Amino acid sequence: MTEHNSSGYMEYADRVWSGEESLLAHFTGEFAAGGLVHVGERTGFFPAFANVAVFDTGDSLVLIDSGDFRTASQLHESVRSHSSAPVNAVVYTHGHVDHVFGVGPFDKEAAETGTARPEVVAHEAVAARFDRYRETAGYNTWINRRQFGVPSLVWPAEYRYPDTTYRDRLTVRRGELTFELVHARGETDDHTYVWIPELRTLCTGDLFIWNSPNAGNPQKVQRYPVEWAQALRDMQDLGAEVLLPGHGVPILGSGRIQQALGDTAELLESLCTQTRDLMNAGARLDEVLHGVKVPPGLLEKPYLHPAYDEPEFVVRNLWRLWGGWYDQNPANLKPAPEAALAAELADAAGGAQALADRAEQLLGRGELRLAAHLAETAALAAPTDRDVARIRAEVFARRAGGETSTMARGVFNWAAAESAAVAAGTDVATELTRSDEGRRRAAGAISVGVVDDDSCGCGAPTDDSAEQGVRPWKQ
Repeated sequence: MTEHNSSGYMEYADRVWSGEESLLAHFTGEFAAGGLVHVGERTGFFPAFANVAVFDTGDSLVLIDSGDFRTASQLHESVRSHSSAPVNAVVYTHGHVDHVFGVGPFDKEAAETGTARPEVVAHEAVAARFDRYRETAGYNTWINRRQFGVPSLVWPAEYRYPDTTYRDRLTVRRGELTFELVHARGETDDHTYVWIPELRTLCTGDLFIWNSPNAGNPQKVQRYPVEWAQALRDMQDLGAEVLLPGHGVPILGSGRIQQALGDTAELLESLCTQTRDLMNAGARLDEVLHGVKVPPGLLEKPYLHPAYDEPEFVVRNLWRLWGGWYDQNPANLKPAPEAALAAELADAAGGAQALADRAEQLLGRGELRLAAHLAETAALAAPTDRDVARIRAEVFARRAGGETSTMARGVFNWAAAESAAVAAGTDVATELTRSDEGRRRAAGAISVGVVDDDSCGCGAPTDDSAEQGVRPWKQ
């Protein structure tokens, strides 16, 4: 493999570590156009929203992850501009769609040259994930449209399944390098981190993503914070000198790597301990949600900003994991239909407009959480009332504007657009695309919440994204 073009990328990564720069340039793919970045011996790095690591084994190439479908051609070109060696294997660190859609051009190349296509290696649960994705494509389309603000998003139905799977650990030897694959439940149940001992290099997948851990995503399946924290501690013990994350910039130096992994583990461990203690004390979910506090200083770390997920959602996820779905409010065990309850509350308050007016007053006082409850109740009681819808739209637009995470901003922006559409007689897609930022999101731009001073985590879409139907970057 020839020398890679870093184009100042590693200097930029150092400034991100120190907090001098945000991750916006990385997440929007500004550095991907320069090809693979040299980050160490035999090691290339494709710095896109979802990263890919490329290792020269001496007689072939091994890829850790393969990126999103929109960067697949660019990845292939970047790899081929630096090496003509065959891609012998591709390791999926997990089955999320932003990590598994870049194998196609390498498979096509193999077919055209009459050579063996890359062996895809992954944990055994990846195939089951792909099966589930195919069976729930409609559901995943809707929740990802809402999460990312992309009304044309279409969830994929075809996947490149693994050729080789493993359960706990697997050692893969290729040329002069050893790839030790270790299963760890964390963001997903099918996660793998990869240790290359000859290079002292650790590929974490999404077990480390330069964000507060994605361990509570409110619209997605179960996460595993306890096992995630343990995996971070286990990775600390490896003594890595190079860390290549699933998202965000590389980290060089054992001291920094120890700190980053340790701080992330501490955050998860604290949330787990506090949640467990409150549950053991008999607290309701509501008490737990408002009682757990993040240790001071952690969220200020440049690699732990709650720009995608956030700790409050992790607490909810832990409740679901350990306590089931019942929140210990008996009225919620077998509830009345939401609209029926809303109608009763509106009647008691003097009408849906009275509730909406009160929501507007609370909004003016900065009581956004209470305002949201009343605005939602008013809209359920009077779903076609334009003035009620206007107030609900205002409430949730304000809520979205005050949030840091993609999860919260996506849900609140969608709710605001729903009501704005009722008030204006339009539709959700029209309302989502009124602003420049909304148009960028709807076109398929990257969004990871607030990552810079402008509060915009958006990037430019590819030219054909709108025509193909946009698929999500991240889960």
